[in-house]
Amino acid sequence: MSDLYNNGGSNNGPENNNGSYSYKKDEINQGESYYQWSPYDNGNKNKKPKKTTGFGAKLGRAAAIALVFGLIAGTAFQSVVYVSNRFLPMSASAETTIESTETEDTSDSASGTALSTTSNKVSTTVTSDVSEIAENVLPAIVQVTNVGLTEYQTFFGTMQQETTSAGSGIIISQDDDYIYIATNNHVVSGAETLTITFNDGEAVEGTIKGTDSSCDLAVVAVAVADIPSDTLSVIKVATLGDSDATVVGEAAIVIGNALGYGTSVTTGIISAKDREVSITDDDGNVVTNSLIQTDAAVNPGNSGGALLNATGEVIGIVSAKLADESVEGMGYAIPISYAWDIIQQMIDNDVVSELDASYLGIAGKDITSEMSEQYDVPVGVYVAQVVAGSGAEAAGIEVDDVITSFNGRTVTSVNTLNNIMKYLPAGTTVEVTVAKASNNYEEETVEVTLTHKVDAVQ
Repeated sequence: MSDLYNNGGSNNGPENNNGSYSYKKDEINQGESYYQWSPYDNGNKNKKPKKTTGFGAKLGRAAAIALVFGLIAGTAFQSVVYVSNRFLPMSASAETTIESTETEDTSDSASGTALSTTSNKVSTTVTSDVSEIAENVLPAIVQVTNVGLTEYQTFFGTMQQETTSAGSGIIISQDDDYIYIATNNHVVSGAETLTITFNDGEAVEGTIKGTDSSCDLAVVAVAVADIPSDTLSVIKVATLGDSDATVVGEAAIVIGNALGYGTSVTTGIISAKDREVSITDDDGNVVTNSLIQTDAAVNPGNSGGALLNATGEVIGIVSAKLADESVEGMGYAIPISYAWDIIQQMIDNDVVSELDASYLGIAGKDITSEMSEQYDVPVGVYVAQVVAGSGAEAAGIEVDDVITSFNGRTVTSVNTLNNIMKYLPAGTTVEVTVAKASNNYEEETVEVTLTHKVDAVQ
């Protein structure tokens, strides 16, 4: 309480006979000090005479002082040791391994509302150096340059202008003839030409193998014959992880072609999982996906790049960021465990021809999450009409039912159905999960044999 101390002695204590003030300092509490006021009288005639003190009393006082000093010094030393162990780094290395025991549960179970205490048991390695991971993964990341044509209206009519945009991609698979690059649908949308630039700077032309606008995914194929042997010797196929196994708070790394300047690396953590994010694609469709959120910096051009875990495995394909003046560090990625089956379908199959295109036999409307809450029906495709003689009618799908899954994929919109079916020829039998309106929207799975789309049109 040093604020009680005043060298000038003004108005801080009782006045003595000479009009002055005096204070004495008491040493307490491990060497800390405070000041308290204590009056004395320089010339008080009624002051009691001092008592003389014998040698034994002086010796006893000295021993007491020594004892108090020893206790204070010992306590102060222990405090210094505690503070140094608590706050000073254990080593100069950026990598630290910490192990400790679990805290004791001190809750009162007799009350009936006892809560367990948090654990301080830690056995982990913390490091901020991701250079080794970056060096290993960069050869699997590419730059995607999209050159397209944009139409615009003028006084003289509709005009076209060449546009260029930049994005990222991940080398995800290969066979004897092609390497396959996963990216976002919005990265390749509207492309007249696609240029793939590898990590060594070599650029070659790529072609779109498949797209799925309902989940913002695409695959670009590059012919092995078009890639120089020197480049083939240094590029890599990315190692995929299990995005379902990720936990909030674990380290995250983003690698991509930020702002079109070339590949760059940012770091952060997994901020959240299963975040529902809705965006509008180039065709005006609202695309809603359940995404991984990260605070690792995501910038324009990172789309299609890799979200990695601390072991360098791809756990997501960067898709979007939330851009707002009041928002910091909210980037999103499509979970790789969800994306992989869709990517594999695009790699393994070609879009069927118009002659072989399949038809389900319904007219449907989207049930969004907001509509689902409002009307107490599942998210999916509401069946507004069933075409007579179609596969849907034969399987027992009825008006007012809601389709929630098709051929193993969750259905959130008519756009999702269309993107799945464009790879399925007529005659294919698929499993469809339907929430039956006649049974309080309980789900059941039926088999539907898809008919020819041309027959339905005719």
